[in-house]
Amino acid sequence: MIWIVFLLACACFFAAVFPFVPMAHGFVRAFDFPRIQLALLSAGVLILSVVFLAFETLGRVTIALSATALVIQLSYIVRFTRLWWRRSKAFEGNANDLPIIRLLVSNVKMGNRRYGLLQDLIRRQSPDIGLFMEVDSDWVAAIDEVTTDYPHKLSCPQDTSYGLHLVSRFAFQSAEIKFLLNDDVPSFDIDMLHDDGTTFRLIAIHPEPPVLDEDTVGRDAEIAVVGEEVRDYEKPLIVTGDLNDVAWSRTTRRFLRISHLLDPREGRGLFNTFDARYLFLRWPLDHIFHSPHFQLVAMERMPFVGSDHFPMFYGLALTEQQTGYRQTGQASKEDLNEADDVIKKEKRRDDDPVGTDWEN
Repeated sequence: MIWIVFLLACACFFAAVFPFVPMAHGFVRAFDFPRIQLALLSAGVLILSVVFLAFETLGRVTIALSATALVIQLSYIVRFTRLWWRRSKAFEGNANDLPIIRLLVSNVKMGNRRYGLLQDLIRRQSPDIGLFMEVDSDWVAAIDEVTTDYPHKLSCPQDTSYGLHLVSRFAFQSAEIKFLLNDDVPSFDIDMLHDDGTTFRLIAIHPEPPVLDEDTVGRDAEIAVVGEEVRDYEKPLIVTGDLNDVAWSRTTRRFLRISHLLDPREGRGLFNTFDARYLFLRWPLDHIFHSPHFQLVAMERMPFVGSDHFPMFYGLALTEQQTGYRQTGQASKEDLNEADDVIKKEKRRDDDPVGTDWEN
């Protein structure tokens, strides 16, 4: 019993400190994801250590290892609880006073053919903008069946799990399908005109997922490209999508420092969106980040629609001014150098994106 608890404590400690290794590889970055689950495991080992192990040398070491692991994991998670302060200000005014943007974001999972579940959700929520990822032509057709009253659409269906489709009640001033670093991984960059005449920009991305036996350069570089592109952008901006990265990761936190955008999850909750199929294997993969021109009206995880991701629904009030919010911190020279390095590395490659055959 003593040695089993000790080995568990060692494993918890290793899992907590291994992500500190500055290496963009799936095996290293994988330990970023289950921090909630690892925190629970570390807490359980700590309780066992205190209750069952004598306070001799091995017992003290076991307690120290499990306690340290728990503190490290909680230091990442606590930012996304109500114990933390909010980066993004809540909207407390009248919904008629400011333009409101209601946005539904859903990774449909290309192999999922339960179209009716998502169609019913679209009808119920009736968002102003719907963004759908992993769409092929059949998914686009299914979505278009229930979005005939959305006059503005941008679509890039693919049979590789990287397709994107966006429907909007707001007009497009400009709309571009971009392939930032890989010819098979699209993103959207749209300037939208709200019904009241105000404008805002929306960028939608779905970078490559991490896998244990490959590096994460493709994902990290695409996120970094967007961060650098919008770094000096001073107008209302939303970046959203399935980033295939958790909210507390090194890559995402660096992105926020570079882009100066806000994560409305901070101080509000985890809003775990993946994996929708397994209760005890979930973490936040689907995100929205916004400039301080917006205040949060609503943020809600939607019901299961047959995908491995839960959809997310957001409401944002466009204030046009950078109203009260907390700074995310300034990007350091190290942040910028790391972003440049990973972008340059990805540009030198000509690989197929990860997971193009997963749904076949």
